[in-house]
Amino acid sequence: MSTSGRPYTVLFLCTGNSARSILAEAILNRVGAGKFRAYSAGSQPKGEVNPHALHLLEQLNHKIGDLRSKSWNEFAQPGPALDFVFTVCDNAAGEVCPIWPGQPMTAHWGVPDPAAATGSDAEIAQAFADAYGRLSNRISAFVNLPFAALDKLSLQRRVDEIGRGGADVARST
Repeated sequence: MSTSGRPYTVLFLCTGNSARSILAEAILNRVGAGKFRAYSAGSQPKGEVNPHALHLLEQLNHKIGDLRSKSWNEFAQPGPALDFVFTVCDNAAGEVCPIWPGQPMTAHWGVPDPAAATGSDAEIAQAFADAYGRLSNRISAFVNLPFAALDKLSLQRRVDEIGRGGADVARST
């Protein structure tokens, strides 16, 4: 829980909001239930969630009923203050983002785009599983950070380390 007693609010961004950010939203809402509330959005949303992402999440028993591809403009409006905003694709990280309510901490957690995978169904499924695994590892490291013991600068350093693949470093004290 945040210092205000409410769950931390996290927004995952990607350009199309059809795969990586959707996976991250589903993962954090499961592993961070009660402590975090995750959302996802895109700068140029596709308008639909990638069917491979939905299939994988369904196979892993995630709730998928509320998942949808949406614009990041929905989160730039007055509403729940955001505590964290993570970009999960390199394109979104390079874009000029809206001003987010709540002055959230930001970091880049880039993951290769599984929606760009080509090949057999098995190869595409593997690309989605790989993206899911990377995001799951990062999100697990994030959820397990000792939030109450970290000042803002230390917390920023930890979320940046997680994005660089330093989940093991981020877990250490």
